[in-house]
Amino acid sequence: MLGTVVNAFAILVGGILGALLGSVIKEKSRDTVMHGLGLSVVVLGLMMAVETANPLIVIASLVLGGLVGEWIGIEDRLYSGAARVEKLYVRGQGGLAQGFVTTSLVYCVGAMAIMGSLESGMTGNHATLYAKAMLDGVSAVVFASTLGLGVALSSVSVFIYQGAITLLAAWISQWLTPAAVTEMTAAGGILIIAIGLNVLGIKKIRVGNLLPAIVFAVLITIGLG
Repeated sequence: MLGTVVNAFAILVGGILGALLGSVIKEKSRDTVMHGLGLSVVVLGLMMAVETANPLIVIASLVLGGLVGEWIGIEDRLYSGAARVEKLYVRGQGGLAQGFVTTSLVYCVGAMAIMGSLESGMTGNHATLYAKAMLDGVSAVVFASTLGLGVALSSVSVFIYQGAITLLAAWISQWLTPAAVTEMTAAGGILIIAIGLNVLGIKKIRVGNLLPAIVFAVLITIGLG
């Protein structure tokens, strides 16, 4: 749970700072910091990806995961669901509610939240959630400079959502072999690289539709074992 706690705390602090500082922080400074964090996320993904003992498993997992993800339409479903919630609860509400709902959706709907929480619960490695905490903390400053203190309250949503995934992952991990965890981590590393590319604006990748690759990495490894 440590990674989730740090992530939630970063949003809380970033939201408060953004609400207090407002327009003091220049847009160029925000962009530069976000680009630096994006590069850091890419490096983190690379470090995870090279852990694989069998690259063919990772490749097969990404291919199968991508096909299944596109067939299900995971990313579209996530964001359409988020849009419906936002439409229901933000319209006609005050600034506090708008900031809370909007940023709760931003921080909870995404591959990094799911992948990071799974990694944290299964392996005890919080690196992905630490990187997400930095990204979320900086973006919270930006959001709060316009949406107010409601952004800081979204830290509660993140804590509950990611914490639940982490606890579930910790329960599942007792049935996973070390080899399966290794390949799952490597496949997840590829997804983290994709997230970094999205942050940098280099290429828009539907990372949500690749999430099944994590499951396939486990299943293929266990099947071959």
